[in-house]
Amino acid sequence: MAASTTTPPSTATFWADADRHLVRYGGEFTHEIIDRAAGSFLYTADGRKILDFTSGQMSAILGHSHPEIVATVQRQVATLDHLYSGMLSRPVVDLARRLAGTLPAPLEKALLLTTGAESNEAAIRMAKLVTGRHEIVSLARSWHGMTQAAASATYSAGRKGYGPGAPGNFAIPVPNAYRPDFTTADGSLDWHRQLDFAFDLIDAQSTGSLAACLVEPILSSGGIIEPPAGYFAALQAKCRERGMLLILDEAQTGLCRTGTWYAFERDGVVPDILTLSKTLGAGLPLAAVVTSAEIEQEAHERGFLFFTTHVADPLVAAVGNTVLDVLIDEKLDERAHSLGAFLRHGLADIAGRHEVVGDIRGRGMLAGLELVVDRETKQSSDELGARVTRRCFELGLHMNIVQLPGMGGVFRIAPPLTATEDELSLALTMLDTAIGDACAGL
Repeated sequence: MAASTTTPPSTATFWADADRHLVRYGGEFTHEIIDRAAGSFLYTADGRKILDFTSGQMSAILGHSHPEIVATVQRQVATLDHLYSGMLSRPVVDLARRLAGTLPAPLEKALLLTTGAESNEAAIRMAKLVTGRHEIVSLARSWHGMTQAAASATYSAGRKGYGPGAPGNFAIPVPNAYRPDFTTADGSLDWHRQLDFAFDLIDAQSTGSLAACLVEPILSSGGIIEPPAGYFAALQAKCRERGMLLILDEAQTGLCRTGTWYAFERDGVVPDILTLSKTLGAGLPLAAVVTSAEIEQEAHERGFLFFTTHVADPLVAAVGNTVLDVLIDEKLDERAHSLGAFLRHGLADIAGRHEVVGDIRGRGMLAGLELVVDRETKQSSDELGARVTRRCFELGLHMNIVQLPGMGGVFRIAPPLTATEDELSLALTMLDTAIGDACAGL
């Protein structure tokens, strides 16, 4: 066995070790060694300061190393970190009760897990058991996770080469106002007709075993696409007509990021099952499935089983309680709303200076900026997106771009809710410069 060392290896040795020993799990690694992070910034081993405009993996809504999170982890890990999965602790029950307090009735029963994929897996499993059916409907360009059932409901990436997914999974078209497929007389998106058409196809393909519809209120990996107001109420009606449950995946939109506690509040709907992850742990591995007492009772009576190693762990549950404390004490829903307006105004200014900005969308502190080479045809360019991303990073801004067939490069912009206006202004300035430099190089 190799001996450990207290002296960090050289940069060359670090990358040699990475190349030799790490499995590559999605694209190339960013070629910087990240040494530490604080607030809205990352710091590299060679002293570079990078503004983090993705909140880590769209998760660190309180920024990095938030002092209250640090204090909670230090205190909790020294007293109670992990338990046998059948045991309970006060942080777990407190978090379940407090989550219910942030949600409308009848959502009041929570299952605490670790990742978004795991929470969607549990939600799908519960829906299948309760309905006695197995077919799942999701939006094309969705991302719900990389475990079996979640991956089978994911259509934005990762479907080819792994053999068959779970049987009975169907995709319906995304209501994309910028690139509409069904249009009204004035050329705008006719989502009513699109949704009717989608479920005509679902009914034609279904074997009569429709269990649930699993969707994101704002598709993130799908390009920050926000379905129009009224869409989710109509979707829920389609589900009710067929005896399906509606599952909303608020991994990235939940807990104040969009300017309200939950994105579904805009639409006046209440899902049958809600899944949370990323933002709930503010960067630590914490997720939840929340449902009604009626559904939970039915699942329990039918023998619902989701026994995992880290279900109901006290350490991350304590962190979740601290996340709720900070969100409430600092009124971060209101802050996300006001900072989101500031961010949107800055992005609009950039669009006014650069013809390659085709569309700006999103809500609160989750924004999307789509790059095109021609605003009229909306022609996309992978090269342009890569150039802007690379130049942003050179300037000290970490941005994430989503490249999807038939779409332009879409920047997913998700700063911490604790970011300042000065930090947002700095990021907007660097993005503006990067777009200008990238276009000059084409």
